[in-house]
Amino acid sequence: VQLQASGGGLVQAGGSLRLSCAASGRTISTYTMAWFRQAPGKEREFVAASTWNPSNTYYADFVKGRFTISRDNARNTVYLQMNSLKPEDTAVYYCAAKVRTSDNYYMATYDYWGQGTLVTVSS
Repeated sequence: VQLQASGGGLVQAGGSLRLSCAASGRTISTYTMAWFRQAPGKEREFVAASTWNPSNTYYADFVKGRFTISRDNARNTVYLQMNSLKPEDTAVYYCAAKVRTSDNYYMATYDYWGQGTLVTVSS
């Protein structure tokens, strides 16, 4: 599976962005898809995940109520809608995919990674 993330950019605090992750090579309908992020000087951290069942979504506490992960299996694409952005959300955002549906918060369990898209939130 090849993953291509896009949609990053510069936004003011309180604004919104929608990230996209387009998959190719295989259909993602049976994959767990996730977003992670890495801020400068920090480790990569979990943001959100969705299993093959779109009702099963998982979020880091710091994005609950602000970010929403969704998937369009027909387009083989996963999205991350980010609202009420804060300067501390500034990071490179990566999409990831795996077959398993457990341990979704752990980076090491993911098999495929995209190249990342930079989100910068100004105060």
